[in-house]
Amino acid sequence: MPIFDSPMLLAVLGTAVVCGLIGLDRTAAGQFMLSQPIVAGPLTGWMLGDPTAGIVIGAVLELIWVVDMPVGTFVPANSTISAVCATAIAALGSEGAASLAVIGFSLLLTTGMVPVTMAADTVVRKWNARLAFTAAAVTRESSGRTLAKAHLLGLAVFFLKSFALCLLFLPAGIAAVALFGQMPETFHRAMSFFVKLLPLLGAALIVRRLSMKSVDAFLIIGFILAAVAGAVFHAPALIILVLTVTGGWLGARYGGLRR
Repeated sequence: MPIFDSPMLLAVLGTAVVCGLIGLDRTAAGQFMLSQPIVAGPLTGWMLGDPTAGIVIGAVLELIWVVDMPVGTFVPANSTISAVCATAIAALGSEGAASLAVIGFSLLLTTGMVPVTMAADTVVRKWNARLAFTAAAVTRESSGRTLAKAHLLGLAVFFLKSFALCLLFLPAGIAAVALFGQMPETFHRAMSFFVKLLPLLGAALIVRRLSMKSVDAFLIIGFILAAVAGAVFHAPALIILVLTVTGGWLGARYGGLRR
């Protein structure tokens, strides 16, 4: 188990503060795209001394959730919290640079964060809507001050949401990585392979959401062949990528001929 000494606790607290600030960029303020995983992940990794883990995690999560945007009443998974937490868990839970297996395990932990972050975002949005109605009901004389306070209070609540969730996830994730380090080598190889296949999953999700349905069957076949080639025959990553891309190309090239 990792020892949560003073440097570790300060790193966890500092990461939570950064997560809260970056989380404001998601919908509450700025919207300079700093909250996107492709930016938030490397930024967190650089801050904790492992930019490589941040780049890998940020790129993978960006590809998976690039189509999900918090527009209107739709509340997607909070990819910002997932990217920051997964990167911090990989960096703080490793001695030195995080291995590909630890990065994969940290990414796997983000699946448990998704329902919690979505529920928290829903609660905060509803509370923020009630705050807006309350501010709109004040008299004209005090409306300026009341609106300013409402805006600041809303920002504080959005910050505290990301800060608190990060503060909750990080210690649990770091402890989980310590347990993962005691698992057999088979689990570590599986997590390394998991990371290699995740970009292909992201590509498949984008194809599906863009309604390119003719690619789906071929892409799934290519994905399965790639998985078998990697798991059974230990094919290199390039062969895995070529098999999946070939499946997608065949669907795009010949799928229209079936209609």
